Amino acid sequence: MKAFVTAASVFGPGLPGWAASEPMLAGTAPWTMAEALPPVPAILAAGDRRRAGATVRFALAAATEATAAEPDRAALETFFASGNGDGAVVGGILDALQDPDGAVSPTLFHNSVHNAAAGYWHIAAGSTMPSLSLGGHDGAFAAGLLAAMGAVATRGRPVLLVAYDTPLPAPLDAVRPTDFPFAAGLVLAPGAQGAWAGLDLRYVAEPAPADSPTEGLDALAAGNPAARALPLLRALAARRSALVRLPLLEDAHLEIRVTQC
Repeated sequence: MKAFVTAASVFGPGLPGWAASEPMLAGTAPWTMAEALPPVPAILAAGDRRRAGATVRFALAAATEATAAEPDRAALETFFASGNGDGAVVGGILDALQDPDGAVSPTLFHNSVHNAAAGYWHIAAGSTMPSLSLGGHDGAFAAGLLAAMGAVATRGRPVLLVAYDTPLPAPLDAVRPTDFPFAAGLVLAPGAQGAWAGLDLRYVAEPAPADSPTEGLDALAAGNPAARALPLLRALAARRSALVRLPLLEDAHLEIRVTQC
């Protein structure tokens, strides 16, 4: 399958948005580890903004930045991918359920579904286009990319892909460690007009080759499911051709050939 990248976004440790992060991703400027704070979701109405937690804020920041140049955000079909969902919300509900006098907050309840971030986005953007929210554990970004490129190939229209994950609270973090928040977005189109890179994707029914030990910015990919997007984001930022392999399942991976337009 083939698609073209017309826009990208990123928010994570020391990565405060695509424009500021592109030189660091490309390796032309130094990257320094820094706390990633939940961006203010300016696209949301005030009431929705108060109800949106950190996970939704990161997802919407990535979606908003990736679509900043779009003439009509509401026209984009969307794909939201997360390995954890909103762990803070799920943790809050579990705490309430184990307390004999506890009660589940209605706000927590409606934020607990896996498509909460997509719901906030479509309400804010005024969009009634189709939307798919995916899990996929550590392969969530790869699953989202596969689904998004499949939509571009079959329906011939641009789509928005957002991958996002935030740390889980105790005691969930003991069994599902996530080191930091991270979110990234891509707008994928069927044609090269306005694009800076092309993606050729192939599903490979065998395990991905073992990764070489990494450090610095490359090592972030192991600390958050959504950060598995970093090898692709780095190739896009460097404006170079590259072959990127993304693990999808234990016995499968995606092979993405990046070419420059």
